[in-house]
Amino acid sequence: MDVMYLMNSLWTMLGAILVIFMIGGFILLEAGSTRMKNAGHVAGKTVFTFGLASLVFWAVGYGFIFGSDANFFVGMSDFFYSGELVKDSGLATTVFFVFQLAFAGISVTIALGGFAERAKFSAYVIFTILFGVLVYPVIAHWIWGGGWLAEHGKQDFAGSTVVHLTGAMAALAATILLKPRIGKYNKDGSANNLAGHNQVYTALAVIILWVGWFGFNAGSTVSVDGAFFGFVALNTNLAAAAGAVAATLISWVVLGKPDITTILNGALAGLVAITASCAFVDVWASVVIGFVAGVIVFYSTRFFEKKKIDDPIFALSVHGTAGIWGTLSTGLFATPELATVGKPGLLYGGGFEQLGVQLMGVATSGAYAFAVSFVILYIMKKVMGSIRVSEEEEIMGLDMSEHGNYGYPEQMVLEESNLRPVVETK
Repeated sequence: MDVMYLMNSLWTMLGAILVIFMIGGFILLEAGSTRMKNAGHVAGKTVFTFGLASLVFWAVGYGFIFGSDANFFVGMSDFFYSGELVKDSGLATTVFFVFQLAFAGISVTIALGGFAERAKFSAYVIFTILFGVLVYPVIAHWIWGGGWLAEHGKQDFAGSTVVHLTGAMAALAATILLKPRIGKYNKDGSANNLAGHNQVYTALAVIILWVGWFGFNAGSTVSVDGAFFGFVALNTNLAAAAGAVAATLISWVVLGKPDITTILNGALAGLVAITASCAFVDVWASVVIGFVAGVIVFYSTRFFEKKKIDDPIFALSVHGTAGIWGTLSTGLFATPELATVGKPGLLYGGGFEQLGVQLMGVATSGAYAFAVSFVILYIMKKVMGSIRVSEEEEIMGLDMSEHGNYGYPEQMVLEESNLRPVVETK
């Protein structure tokens, strides 16, 4: 068997493993960014929904994205993928399948961040299935599966739009329909800080995601030829670094102190932003892209909070706003030598054509993801009566109300005992 075929397959499989490991990062990110009474729920539902998303992708998602006999929206073959290898392919199709499955799982995990601390477990179940059938595969087919945006030369190397913006727009629909958490806003419209219970968890999550992103971006080369994955990895790391530094500086200037949450969001925003352009831009441009993302995410989180959109894990800003910037950035910085898809950017003599294609891709993909997710959730709300837990259950915490046990049993039982009235005995 051809050595290059084996090496490509091995490298892409490693990338898939790194991307799947990012699920652990998202567990720590959401658990650390929310309150202790919901930690076990976050861990359990994330593992479950990734498993469910994997089965949906196997059944129909892969076929909708990459299948033949395509219509405007999706492909129409390769359902219930059998594991058959395609001859003359650059790598094992089984490996490619697992790699793409990992991306689908990440996108729905981002989307479900908009449900945090207030949605019923049953809402996660139904939405995960419908998102994996009606939302993610359509946009992935348009851009990665040879659809109409691919025909226009839409540049999105590893998924700033396909994965991150899609997930963020679904999260936006969820936050709007679920409404803010109890106690988030006062009657005068001012916001309260419902602080997450473990900032160290959140920081560890960022590092796990940062490492996983080398599989996300560099793994998307799906090839070892010329070791180009090293260049992609370099751009990825520098953008994350610049995002963290920029977020630190802007929070320091505006708030008077460097805000830890902003620092962490800045690193993630830099990673999201470079995801579209990591293979299309020079190294210096990756620093600019990451730095701008770090500044944007700071103001974006403040904007959504003022608009009374309660986003506990900052999915809208980190994955949405930064995803938009990252997608548009290729229309500015893509070089003639690296633009293997589409055309060079504005700064390299390509004019506004590629920037226009990028803007069109952002607008149509974002609108589709939001509209379809909103309709799905609205219908779910009507049919189920509510997709949100009761006020009593929310105050109790989803660990106990949805699962019957605590993620931190010793600590929560201790707190409950401290709240009980003391009965005097003679």
